[in-house]
Formats: sequence, C-alpha cells, structure tokens
Amino acid sequence: MSSSATSQPSRAPRRIDGSHLRRFADGYDFPFDDFQRQALVAVQEGRRSVLVAAPTGSGKTLVGEFAAYLALQTGTKTFYTTPIKALSNQKYADLVARHGADKVGLLTGDSSINGEAPVVVMTTEVLRNMIYAGSDTLRGLGYVVMDEVHYLADRFRGAVWEEVIIQLPDDVQLVSLSATVSNAEEFGEWLGTVRGDTELIVEETRPVPLWQHMMVGPSILDLFVDDENSDRLRLNPELLQRISQFDAKTDRHGRREDAGGPKGRRGNQRRGRAHDGPVRSGRPSRGPSRAEVIDALDRAGLLPAITFIFSRAGCDAAVTQLLSWGTRLIPAAEGERIRQLVQERVSYLPEEDLGVLGYWDFVEGLGRGFAAHHAGMLPTFREIVEELFTEGRIKAVFATETLALGINMPARTVVLERLVKYNGETHADITPGEYTQLTGRAGRRGIDYEGHAVVLYNRGLDPHEVGGLASTRTYPLRSSFVPTSNMAVNLVDQVGRPAARELLLQSFAQFQADTSVVGVGTAVRRNEEALEGYTEAMRCHLGDFAQYAALRRELSDLQKAAVRRRAASRRAETAVSLEALKPGDVVQVPSGRRQGLAIVIQANVGGRRGSAEPMILTQDAQVRRLEDSDLDGPIAAFTTLPIPKGFHSRNPKARRDLAATLRAKVPEGMAERAAKANAPEPDEQTQADVERLRRRLHDHPCDRCEHREEHARWAERWWRLRRETDGLQRKVSGRTQTVAATFDRICDLLAELGYLTPDGEKVTDEGRVLQRIYAEKDLLVAECLRQDVWRRLDPPSLVAVVSSLIHQARREGEGGSVKVPNDQVAEALEHMNRLWGELHDRQLGKRLTPTGEPDSGIAWMMHRWASGGRLELVLRDSELSAGDFVRRCKQLVDLMDQIHDASSDPQMRRTTRAGIDAVLRGVVAADRLD
Repeated sequence: MSSSATSQPSRAPRRIDGSHLRRFADGYDFPFDDFQRQALVAVQEGRRSVLVAAPTGSGKTLVGEFAAYLALQTGTKTFYTTPIKALSNQKYADLVARHGADKVGLLTGDSSINGEAPVVVMTTEVLRNMIYAGSDTLRGLGYVVMDEVHYLADRFRGAVWEEVIIQLPDDVQLVSLSATVSNAEEFGEWLGTVRGDTELIVEETRPVPLWQHMMVGPSILDLFVDDENSDRLRLNPELLQRISQFDAKTDRHGRREDAGGPKGRRGNQRRGRAHDGPVRSGRPSRGPSRAEVIDALDRAGLLPAITFIFSRAGCDAAVTQLLSWGTRLIPAAEGERIRQLVQERVSYLPEEDLGVLGYWDFVEGLGRGFAAHHAGMLPTFREIVEELFTEGRIKAVFATETLALGINMPARTVVLERLVKYNGETHADITPGEYTQLTGRAGRRGIDYEGHAVVLYNRGLDPHEVGGLASTRTYPLRSSFVPTSNMAVNLVDQVGRPAARELLLQSFAQFQADTSVVGVGTAVRRNEEALEGYTEAMRCHLGDFAQYAALRRELSDLQKAAVRRRAASRRAETAVSLEALKPGDVVQVPSGRRQGLAIVIQANVGGRRGSAEPMILTQDAQVRRLEDSDLDGPIAAFTTLPIPKGFHSRNPKARRDLAATLRAKVPEGMAERAAKANAPEPDEQTQADVERLRRRLHDHPCDRCEHREEHARWAERWWRLRRETDGLQRKVSGRTQTVAATFDRICDLLAELGYLTPDGEKVTDEGRVLQRIYAEKDLLVAECLRQDVWRRLDPPSLVAVVSSLIHQARREGEGGSVKVPNDQVAEALEHMNRLWGELHDRQLGKRLTPTGEPDSGIAWMMHRWASGGRLELVLRDSELSAGDFVRRCKQLVDLMDQIHDASSDPQMRRTTRAGIDAVLRGVVAADRLD
C-alpha cells in the first residue's frame, strides 16, 4: 500500500536521469518486488521523503542503497545511519564491496574512516552531534537514510532519531526504513508535518512464508491447522493432544516419569505431522536438551537455526552443552578451515588474554558448526559469528534478543526457548511485536522456500498464548522522546528559546500526545452540551435547584467521609489492640467463626508480613488465629487467666481442660459489659455539621417542591457528568504541549545553575561546556567539570572515577561490595555523589526525571586496567564478561573524549588524554575498529 502525507511545501525535484534507476537495477541479479520499485521511483523523483515499513528480510535496505547510489551519480552526499555500531560496520562493508573503499566512509564512536566520502555510514548519534556542532561535513548532503527507524521507540536512545528528523535541513531527502508497525500511517503523517511531502509504502507480506511450530518433547508439530469452516487458523488438535500426553508423563517440575520412551521415526517435515527423535534415557528433563533440539532440527532439515535464549550465560552454556554432547554440524575439513580463519582474525590478541576471552570454547564450537552471539562477547568474536553464519558455514547460533536489531543474519529456523525475558527491571512476557521481530529472522530470501519458527514447550506454557503471539501483528511505534539538558543548551544556542520550544512541538512524542486527546476533546464538547440539557431538566420554579442539589451533595459527602474516617480509625485501633494482647488475656470475639469467649495462648505483633494475628483457644476448645477480619473494632482483654505450665496446643486434653476453666471462671455478663465499654465515641463535630446542613436543606424553598426527587435525579446525573468532564479536561491540559513544558522546566533549571542566562534566553560559558557533553548523565558531567571534581586526579584515577558515569549493573546488587583503588578516587566519588544528590533534588523539584545515580562498580577494574594490569587479573572475581569490559572501555573512551573537548583547563585535558591512551591498549585497542 502507499499513501502520501503533506504539510510543508514539497522540495524542488533534483535533476536525476531516469536511467539511474535502470543502471542501479542492472547491478542486482534478482527482480525487485513491487514495494521496492515503488520506493525507488519515489526516491528518484526527489520531491518527497520516503517511509518504507516492511518485514525483516524483505529487502527494504535496497531503498537505502539506492540513495547511496544516487549520491555517487549526482555529486551529492548520502549519510546512511544505523542504531548500533555492529550494523554500521556491516553496512559499511556492504557498500565498500559495491562502490569501493574510496567512495564510502564510516563514522562511529570508535571509528573514523574517510569521513568526507560521498557516502558515509554512521550511527545516528554521530549525525545528531554533527547537526548541533554545525559540522562542515553536512555541506552538500542530499540524502539521509535512517535504517531501523522504529528504534526511536527505544526508551534510552530513541530521542536521537527525532532530534535528527526535526532538525535536518529542509532540502535533505529522508529515506526511513522501518520494521512493520501497526501505526505506520500515523508515523508517516508525522513525517509529513516535519519533512514535507512523504511517501508511505507499507509491505506486510513476508517474502518467505513462515510456518509456526511447537516442540513437545522430541516432536516438532505445527502450531496451526487450516479451519475448514472458516478462513481463520486454529490450534493443531494433534499438538494439544501431544501436550496433554507430555504433561501426563511428567511431574509438576517437568521431569519425565518415563524418560526412556519410544524412539519414534525420522523423516522430512510434513505439515500437521510430528518429527520424532530420541530422548536420552534416565535424564530428568523439562523437555529435550539444547543438543537434542539441534539434533531434531538437523534431522528435519531445518538448519541453519538461531535459538534465542534471553540470557548471555544461557547462550554460552548452550555451546558448552553441545561440545559435551559431541555435536558436529559441519564436515571436519570445513571446521579446520574455519579454525584457521579464526586464528588469523584474532592474531592481534595477546596470547595470555585468549583464555579469559573464552577463545578455546569459541573456536572449538565454530569448528563444529555452532556458536553463541551476545553483547557480552568480544565484538570481533561476534563479527566472526555473523560472517560465518551469513555465509552458511556454521549451522546453529545461540543468541540474545540483541541479534534482532537489524544485523543481517537470516536463518531457515528460529527457536524460542522461553516466552519470558528480563527487561532490565523484571521478568516479563515478550510482546507480539517482539515475537514478530525475533521470528522474522526465519527464512532466507532466495534460498528457502519457507521459514520456520519453533517454540519449545515447557510444562505450564499455554499453547493458546503461543498462538496469540504468532497470529497478532500489532506492533505500534511509540515515541520515547524527552528533552535533555544537552539538547536544551544546543537548541537555545542555535535558534533561541522561543523557536526551540516551537521546534520541540513538532516532535513525534507531541504529535502522538495531541492525537491522543482529539477524541477526548470531542468527548468534552459532547459532555458540555449534555450538561446544559441536564441543567434545564432540573430547573425548579421555587428556587435555585442547583444550589439545593449542591447542599445535598455536601451532606452526602460529609456523611460518607465520616463513615470512611470511622472505618479507618477502627481498623487502626483494631490492629493496635491485636498487637497488645498477651498470653492469658480473655476476650470476647463479637462475630464470625470465632464468636464467643476465647483466651490468648500465643501473642503475635505482626510486622512487615502483615497485621498481628494472635493464637487463641475458643470456649469450645478450638485453636485459631484471631484476625482483624473477625472483628468490627478494637478488642481488649476484660480479665486474665493463668495458662498452665506445660500447656501444648496440640494436646487435645490440655485444650479441653483450659477451655473448661475459661467457661467456669468468666462470670456471665462480664464479656457483654466489656464490649459496651469499648463502643466508639460519637464524632460530635461531624454530627453538628450534619445537623447544620439538614437545617439549611429544610429551609431551602426547593425542599418543598413536589417534583423535588425528579429534579434531584437530573442533578445527580449532572454532577456525575461534571466530574467525568473535569477529569477529561485535566487529561487534555496535561497532554497539550507536554514536550515543550518539559523543555521549559529544563531551561529554568539550567538558568538557575548558570548554564543559561537568568532569563533562560542565551547560553553562558558554562553552557558551552554542556553543549559538548552528549552522555546520559550530561548535566552531572558538566557540574563535575565546573567544580573541578577531577582536576587533581592522575590518569588511572580519573579513568576509575569517570567509569561510574557509564557503568550500570545489569542486575540489582550485582558485583557485591565496591572496591575503591585509593583515597583520591574515594574523595572524588564522594564529591560527585554529593553533586548528584543536589541535582537529583533540584530535578525532582522541577518535576523532571532525575539523573541516574553514578555506579562505581567497575572503578577498581578500570583503575587496574589503566595502570597496566593484565586482562586476566582485571576480570578476576568479577561478574563482568570480557566483551562487556571491552564495551565499557569504549564507552568510557567516548565520554573522556567529550570531557577532553569540553574542558578548557590544560592540565585536565592532558590528564584526560593520558587516561584515554591508558585505556586504549591490548584487547581494547586491537578491537577499536569494531
């Protein structure tokens, strides 16, 4: 499908020869799909921007490659942006192979290669920084390709995409490539408002059909079968039967009761049929092992496969399990060639670091045709896996969900071990959108006739849940745009505060907020009309019925509030009274199953787990917990009885004897007199207010109207609708211009801190420093520079302290106690934490999301590394993987580069440069270009 969204005037068309498209097509050995041709024509016309939303693997990057081709043919520039460095590296290699290294450049936080080339691949942050800096590299820019543009929904980095889209010069043609999203029309409409005429092209058909399966025990079965009575799919009855049989043969922990079942048959896959394989006898299991899963896929002809495991440790463990099982998926000769390739690619690594990098299992797995792939690996290792898998030289990869971020690694089959993953805060079910993204890898265009998605069954997994995920294509794109301090000072400096405010009103976040209240505004107008009708219906000839109704409402609210107060007070008093009970206290339980006389035999003060629940013995010798639900108010002992020594509540005779003593020794009527004494005192003030309102109602002329109750019913409807309408109006006012309001509060804070002038209209010298800091904790970095928190540190100590601004533990409490290398580091961290606390309070006071707290969990490691320590010693006793460590080092170098450029102090600049050089050594320096 295609549509066009227009708000701004169309740009003048570039003079592009129509033969460019024909020559471009001649460079490919396959015919273009309809949606590709439509997008290519729109790009060639040059009058409009283009948004292509299509499934993973459908070939939408072809449209971005055409923009690069046009730049080379027309003497302009194309910037090809991606969300992650790995994808930038991959796309750079693709374009170099097609156009030559002299025509293509690469700019990431780590790499700067031929940055003035006519085609430059870069991460989106690099382009954002260029725009703010007014870089000369922007001259002659004709096209910007935003690959994986749906990444703007990312809550941590998504705002960068919107910053770029809003601020690109009007004459730059934008080519946006997105996964299929359910609100592509809305996104396209927004692009039309900020970029002018925009062609929307949506392709929902996968180029390779995808079959959905579940693996139950050793069997792979189809998830759906065609429903002869309708066009809809229904769950496979054979699958449901097999799950029932599997559950019957396993205990509640998923262990097989008959692990040595029938071996089954082998054969090619047929729709609706099972693929059986051996189950290793005698091994407790929640289903087949990872090695057995790979064996089953291999027999069914479903390799190569990607198995998504939402755990880095799980991915590494899968490789270990396959090695232990003896799995081999490729010929030994091919394995030897792969080993030689890997040895050449990692020859730059210090030999003493290979063990800590997990090299030996890595190369052994590759030599047998399988590997892990996750962010905790050394980037070079990931690149080798991507290259070998894409070339079809290895057959199985165990990956985390980061692989779904656009890296070109299609497979015949995708396996999902679980449908739950850790989202950084808690374990949550994956969404239909995430399921679609992950399974979208299945099916290699031009190689496979069909792709396959396999979900492993574990006891308790509902197949209907899997069916819902597999059949739902709802993946809405939601903006995560929020202004930052760095953004605020850059915008104020570039265009001034009023214009910056208007610019932010163009964000997709504000567009969605405004769109969301359109229906609410309509409801408000409709309600206001109805309120006028209600007002007329309750009109009374004797007086102002609205005033009379307000008095009735006030009286009703007063009485309800009094009831709520009494109830809350009674609950609190009841809880306190239960805590006060001691063994031997005799009480009267007023109602419920415990009604009657009882004696406390064990006290209980409650605590964090809940309210007090003392143990009592009733007059009929039953032992029970006395709960607040048994009482309608506080309870108090009206006498006490001694509990015999050696009394045990589990002894029936002891219970009967104590109950008999209770009945005999409590005089008749004593309990009732005590209950009356504990009756609540009346609220005299509330009673007086109630009487006053009742008199005013009685004196009001409308009280004598013969139609009073009919008018009152209309008044009640008016009141309910008024309350609903007021709530809707608050919703509208809360969403209108929310982004600009946040920007205003940030500017006010920056003016108070001195980064903007007191009127918030201009950037100060301190603000110039903040303009160069693009880190997540930008304002805290600027404050540390301004207050010379780091000036007296040596290079390793500076590295250690600054690392606390880029590190965040992957799990709460990860890493245990924090090691601090020296007193200077401890003092600087303490000073920095004080600054953070002050900023935190100021930001909360301005109703802003506060800056994240510094995390010094890797300070000791970074100090040791910058001091020349060996990698093995640095990582010893740490939960940080070698790949994570290298990535942290790169992030640290990136931030220290910013600090170096932002600081005007010569000593600080020298120390920062020395710290950067100290980090860039060994495996970190060798892997710099990855």
